[in-house]
Amino acid sequence: MQEKITFEAAMAELEEIVRKLENGQIPLEDAVKAYEKGMQLKKICETKLNDAQMKIEKLVIKNGKPEKLETFDVANSEE
Repeated sequence: MQEKITFEAAMAELEEIVRKLENGQIPLEDAVKAYEKGMQLKKICETKLNDAQMKIEKLVIKNGKPEKLETFDVANSEE
Protein backbone atom coordinates (compact mmCIF):
# COMPACT_ATOMS: atom_id res chain seq x y z
CA MET A 1 0.00 0.00 0.00
CA GLN A 2 1.34 3.38 -0.95
CA GLU A 3 2.05 5.39 2.24
CA LYS A 4 2.08 8.74 0.38
CA ILE A 5 -1.56 8.41 -0.70
CA THR A 6 -3.72 11.40 0.20
CA PHE A 7 -6.72 11.10 2.47
CA GLU A 8 -9.02 12.00 -0.41
CA ALA A 9 -7.50 9.40 -2.75
CA ALA A 10 -7.69 6.71 -0.05
CA MET A 11 -11.35 7.54 0.64
CA ALA A 12 -12.24 7.47 -3.05
CA GLU A 13 -10.58 4.08 -3.49
CA LEU A 14 -12.27 2.77 -0.35
CA GLU A 15 -15.68 3.96 -1.57
CA GLU A 16 -15.11 2.19 -4.90
CA ILE A 17 -14.24 -1.05 -3.10
CA VAL A 18 -17.39 -0.77 -0.98
CA ARG A 19 -19.53 -0.25 -4.12
CA LYS A 20 -18.02 -3.34 -5.75
CA LEU A 21 -18.54 -5.46 -2.63
CA GLU A 22 -22.13 -4.25 -2.16
CA ASN A 23 -22.82 -5.03 -5.82
CA GLY A 24 -22.15 -8.71 -5.12
CA GLN A 25 -21.05 -9.41 -8.69
CA ILE A 26 -17.36 -9.90 -7.84
CA PRO A 27 -15.86 -13.40 -7.47
CA LEU A 28 -15.14 -14.55 -3.90
CA GLU A 29 -11.34 -14.49 -4.28
CA ASP A 30 -11.46 -10.93 -5.65
CA ALA A 31 -13.89 -9.92 -2.90
CA VAL A 32 -11.47 -11.15 -0.21
CA LYS A 33 -8.58 -9.23 -1.80
CA ALA A 34 -10.74 -6.11 -2.11
CA TYR A 35 -11.78 -6.42 1.54
CA GLU A 36 -8.14 -6.70 2.65
CA LYS A 37 -7.19 -3.64 0.61
CA GLY A 38 -10.21 -1.79 2.01
CA MET A 39 -9.06 -2.49 5.56
CA GLN A 40 -5.62 -1.07 4.74
CA LEU A 41 -7.21 2.04 3.24
CA LYS A 42 -9.47 2.42 6.28
CA LYS A 43 -6.43 2.35 8.56
CA ILE A 44 -4.66 4.98 6.43
CA CYS A 45 -7.73 7.24 6.53
CA GLU A 46 -8.11 6.88 10.30
CA THR A 47 -4.43 7.67 10.85
CA LYS A 48 -4.57 10.75 8.63
CA LEU A 49 -7.74 12.00 10.37
CA ASN A 50 -6.24 11.48 13.82
CA ASP A 51 -3.04 13.26 12.83
CA ALA A 52 -5.01 16.18 11.39
CA GLN A 53 -7.14 16.47 14.51
CA MET A 54 -4.08 16.50 16.75
CA LYS A 55 -2.42 19.17 14.61
CA ILE A 56 -5.46 21.44 14.76
CA GLU A 57 -5.74 21.80 18.48
CA LYS A 58 -4.60 20.50 21.81
CA LEU A 59 -6.48 21.06 25.01
CA VAL A 60 -4.29 22.35 27.82
CA ILE A 61 -5.51 21.20 31.19
CA LYS A 62 -4.32 22.79 34.43
CA ASN A 63 -5.52 21.71 37.87
CA GLY A 64 -7.96 19.29 36.23
CA LYS A 65 -9.80 22.01 34.31
CA PRO A 66 -9.62 22.87 30.59
CA GLU A 67 -7.75 26.14 30.24
CA LYS A 68 -7.19 26.84 26.55
CA LEU A 69 -6.74 25.37 23.12
CA GLU A 70 -3.45 25.65 21.29
CA THR A 71 -1.86 24.37 18.13
CA PHE A 72 -0.50 20.86 18.50
CA ASP A 73 2.50 19.73 16.48
CA VAL A 74 2.59 15.93 16.11
CA ALA A 75 6.26 15.97 15.11
CA ASN A 76 7.26 17.59 18.41
CA SER A 77 4.84 15.67 20.61
CA GLU A 78 6.12 13.62 23.53
CA GLU A 79 2.84 11.70 23.79
